[in-house]
Amino acid sequence: MGNKKIVLDNVRIFSSEKMSLIENGRILVEGGKISEVGTRGSVDVPSDALSLDGMGRVALPGLIDAHLHVTGMRTGDNVKEPLLTPMGVFFARGVKDLESLVMAGFTTIVDAGGIVSLHLRDAVNEGTIVGPRVFAAGFSLSPTFGHGDVHYMPIEYVDARTSKFMKPLKGLICDGEAECRKAARYSLREGADFIKVMATGGVLSQRDRPDYRQFTLEELKAIVDEARAAKRFVHAHAQGKEGIVNALNAGVKVIAHAIYMDEEAAELAKEKDAVVVPTLSIVHKILEVGPKAGIPEWGLKKSEEVYKDHVENARKAKRLGVKLATGTDFLGGFFPHGENALELKLFVEKLGMSPAEAIKSATETAAEVAGMKGSIGRLERGMLADIILVKENPLLNIDSLLNVKNVELVMKGGEIVKNNLSQ
Repeated sequence: MGNKKIVLDNVRIFSSEKMSLIENGRILVEGGKISEVGTRGSVDVPSDALSLDGMGRVALPGLIDAHLHVTGMRTGDNVKEPLLTPMGVFFARGVKDLESLVMAGFTTIVDAGGIVSLHLRDAVNEGTIVGPRVFAAGFSLSPTFGHGDVHYMPIEYVDARTSKFMKPLKGLICDGEAECRKAARYSLREGADFIKVMATGGVLSQRDRPDYRQFTLEELKAIVDEARAAKRFVHAHAQGKEGIVNALNAGVKVIAHAIYMDEEAAELAKEKDAVVVPTLSIVHKILEVGPKAGIPEWGLKKSEEVYKDHVENARKAKRLGVKLATGTDFLGGFFPHGENALELKLFVEKLGMSPAEAIKSATETAAEVAGMKGSIGRLERGMLADIILVKENPLLNIDSLLNVKNVELVMKGGEIVKNNLSQ
């Protein structure tokens, strides 16, 4: 964490409270945190501070992708690529993907399953590699015949506890409350920041469907109980209504995808104060590049089937006041890290959000998914100094965040990791 005093001067500061910009602004950073923020006349510049002229750029909290996978994969072929590619190559690619993310303005990511981020997280924290702040689930939990069970492979190849066959998205297979507790403890043992579960079937799992309920309510309650005992929480892949409702009633705090979240399920999410991460980007991208990426025919067909309902139900959740956070579900390769602001664009275009609302979803709301509410996601005194300066005003054109050149400065925890202000 940075210990220097840094002043970002002459900036236009995004306020998620006012949903507008504070003009002629100044931000003082000390000890890795924001110590003062306001207009230039209200914030003094210490004599020993490094002062940077923001040249009227827009200051935003660092962006957060609240559901992705840093796998190092470069195709959508889940069978051939892990079989033919050495594991070290996936990690090397993952390093570059993390760098692309932070250079695009993403200062925090939530990796919802996979071992690459789980291990690279520590390398980022110690300063060995450059990347966003990483919160990783590591080994996700799935029942037999669940979304995390690679149905076309022998079961002993799939469960990380019994298989020597490594792959980037390996998970844990568990059935019944006792096995679920043990798998949750194993995931925590391996360093999980939160526990990821498969509450329903999915689009890119061969023999099930998004509406299939998978873990039972009792199994989910057992997993949530183990997470709470370790001061952590549960993040659920939940696409069908029954699985969504089961997850919420079990105490799951984050619902990912929510393809078939109807009004009843949306109201329950509000009642439980859960955050929903719709991940519109992945299916949008599959429909665009799926055949070239190696997505199998059954995956393409299911993607086409669900997309309209997915968007309509996410719009409904937005209208009903459900907390929505941005997450792409990107894997790398044809689903490239660094283009993760696509989700903000889709929140505006498909869900009817204003650009300011989309930015709040990608910052303040997404901070809850990372378990960092009150620490990141807002430009306020006492917050960690995760700040980006953007050349073009994204409140007028949200698409501008997709152009990495517009992100001219990136600060993470008070450390400047990108500075193109003078270029």
